[in-house]
Amino acid sequence: MEREENIRDNIIKLPKIELHCHLDGSLSREFVEKRLGRTVLEAELSVSDDCTSLAQYLEKFDLPGQCIQDEKGLEGAAYDVLKGMHRENVVYAEIRFAPLLSENESMSCERVIEAALKGLDRGKKDFGVECGLIVCAMRHHSEEQNRRMLHTAREFLGAGVCAADLAGAEVPYPMSGFMELFKYAKQLGLPFTIHAGECGNAQNIIDAVEAGAARIGHGIAMRGHDDLERQLSAKGIGIELCPISNLQTKAVASADEYPIREFLDAGLKVTINTDNRTVSNTTLSKELEFIERTYGIRDEELPLMMKNALDVAFADDAVKERIFRQLVHRPADN
Repeated sequence: MEREENIRDNIIKLPKIELHCHLDGSLSREFVEKRLGRTVLEAELSVSDDCTSLAQYLEKFDLPGQCIQDEKGLEGAAYDVLKGMHRENVVYAEIRFAPLLSENESMSCERVIEAALKGLDRGKKDFGVECGLIVCAMRHHSEEQNRRMLHTAREFLGAGVCAADLAGAEVPYPMSGFMELFKYAKQLGLPFTIHAGECGNAQNIIDAVEAGAARIGHGIAMRGHDDLERQLSAKGIGIELCPISNLQTKAVASADEYPIREFLDAGLKVTINTDNRTVSNTTLSKELEFIERTYGIRDEELPLMMKNALDVAFADDAVKERIFRQLVHRPADN
């Protein structure tokens, strides 16, 4: 019992870094209710423990998606997520979203990004959470649409936008179809992470690394591929693990197959993230407690994973230095 209390206490005190958090999947129920003007049941926003598939998981994005179709909704959403992060001592966060999913007749891609950045800026001032915005190209969108979005987002690089991403269904849209898109991202000078290997195909990870990804979102399919693990370890590529989400979406068949211990032992730059705070009914504290209890992650490995996250964060050196001081000079444990 004392050990469990110590685990929880250490996690509460730990300054935390979150790199893989989707805006629409992380809106509080209070925010959604306010935007929709009605009572919203938890079951409408969050999956249950017996979630059976990624398809079932994705059903929970309908309501939050309705909340971010105008400037007020986008600004409020970004602010709302930082507010939730602040409550659990997250000191640096990268929040991602797909601008084109909020684009409509009255909202251009540029205005969509501006509104989200306005919310993040307000949240940073009120809560002291350093942050950046990652823009997601979507696998089901055309190359032309995604290029247009990246071109627009490039104008905000260094002014809130920190990187790009590729999200959406991996199986029908493998990474091999997006090599030219990310060649274009490199030409624009946009750093990027890529969702790859969430659904069992290591080739998507290989292609993402070849395209120039600095980080891999999920990367579960790397399990058992020693050569690939060594290659990514040598390159210092960040691995954005999202344990609770990965188990809910059945990225692995069972909790026993989750490769966090394997990845850490291989020297990979493992980071721990929530993916979707509301959809997965999780927080970063909950994720850290889960991996300590389930996978024997040691107390000293939690700060290591926060330092990994800082190493691979899309932040400038000044921000990294400020966050590093918080990690190193945190109050001593009682």
